[in-house]
Amino acid sequence: MGTILIVEDTPSEMELMSYYLRECGYVVINAETAKDALTKAISQQPDVILTDVVMPGMSGFELCRSLKKHPATENVPIVICTSKNLEIDRLWGMKQGADAYITKPFTREQLIRVVKSVAS
Repeated sequence: MGTILIVEDTPSEMELMSYYLRECGYVVINAETAKDALTKAISQQPDVILTDVVMPGMSGFELCRSLKKHPATENVPIVICTSKNLEIDRLWGMKQGADAYITKPFTREQLIRVVKSVAS
């Protein structure tokens, strides 16, 4: 099916997303910080990157910009998965290079649908 890099600093959220994706046949790579995610994205070349926005150190928005600037990751689809549900947040996320934006809480079906939509 493909490999998904999940960038999430909340263990319960990470566990839930990992479970849903593995259940559908995806290989999951976990990163708790954006800096860790950058390293893993470059070295492991995931098919899709799922990132939170509010994280210590570097935000998901900053991570998006960094990934889109790097030759090894510039074409990897990015899904922002966050509790920031205002339209301005969604617009800003897309402007930073995100391919899709999903808000928490989400259902299993919503998560799988958005990953499939950017992966194809």
